[in-house]
Amino acid sequence: MTKTNAKSVARQKRIKRIRKKIFGTSACPRLRVFKSARHMYAQLIDDEGAVTLAAMSTLHGEVKSAGLKGKKEQARKVGEALAALAKSRGLSQAVFDRGGYIYHGRVRELAEGARAGGLEF
Repeated sequence: MTKTNAKSVARQKRIKRIRKKIFGTSACPRLRVFKSARHMYAQLIDDEGAVTLAAMSTLHGEVKSAGLKGKKEQARKVGEALAALAKSRGLSQAVFDRGGYIYHGRVRELAEGARAGGLEF
């Protein structure tokens, strides 16, 4: 087993462990975070209907055109933009799913940006 494979397997185990406890509904969806080396992705998911209610990433025009330099700044902007999108769709609460990542750095900035935008969790 290579090092990257071991890290991936460990993250998948963390995701399963987290998902046992977290469940999103249409009134209080699950805010799921994914990060790659370059980009951040977040989506609000209704697990009852297996539907994505809203999604935002650093590739989205609103975030991309902001011209932010650092990854943390971009992650915060993704959170704020997702919160604004959720507000426009009548959502004010969510359950945070960190996606197997440590609540630190970009993941934390995204969560704080979503809170600053008016999303409660």
